[in-house]
Amino acid sequence: MAYADQEMSGNRIIAVIIVALIHIGLGYMLVTGLAYSAFKEAVERVTTVDIDDPPPPPPEEEPPPPPPEQEVAPPPPVAPPPPINVAPNPPPVRVQPNIPPPAPISRVVPPPAPAAPPAPPPAPPPAPNLSRDASPDNQRRWASRIQEAYPSRAIRREIEGQVRVSVTINSEGRVSGCTPSGSADDILKEAACDGMRRYARFNPALDRSGNPTSGSFSTTIVYRLN
Repeated sequence: MAYADQEMSGNRIIAVIIVALIHIGLGYMLVTGLAYSAFKEAVERVTTVDIDDPPPPPPEEEPPPPPPEQEVAPPPPVAPPPPINVAPNPPPVRVQPNIPPPAPISRVVPPPAPAAPPAPPPAPPPAPNLSRDASPDNQRRWASRIQEAYPSRAIRREIEGQVRVSVTINSEGRVSGCTPSGSADDILKEAACDGMRRYARFNPALDRSGNPTSGSFSTTIVYRLN
């Protein structure tokens, strides 16, 4: 409010000074013979001076309410310490004047360790391998018999040649299967396998234990006309 009063008084002083200057000017105009209209206009200007009132001060803010008081929990009850029994006089210390000799040290001998178990007997040696392949029995004899059984159709047509045969031999040493090969005529191939089944004899193959088993054999039958 003091600042507003000062500002208002200052404005009033300025207005008073302006009015005084206007009066001096009017007097001068009257003295110098100015028209009455100038005097009237000056008076209207002086009377229409607006003096702005200062703005009202802002309302004072109310202080915030104090925070609510927090309830403080009462301290937990503390149990009193247990009473300490203090013996008024310590028990007397017995002093033994004569120290007895130490007891003799007894030596304990542990029993002897048990004897180790005997070593297992060595494994028996592996059985000998008695296996073998089939082999011909008197091949020259039965081969000549096969060649002597020359097929008559081949003789008439004068067919000669060599037949390669692969045979399967059973456990009795006889041919159980025959497969011919080569470029010979089919007549000679058929005759060669037929002669092997009828005349050929073999020593059968043996397995590892020496028992007869099936085997195989290959040979060549030669057909030639004399």
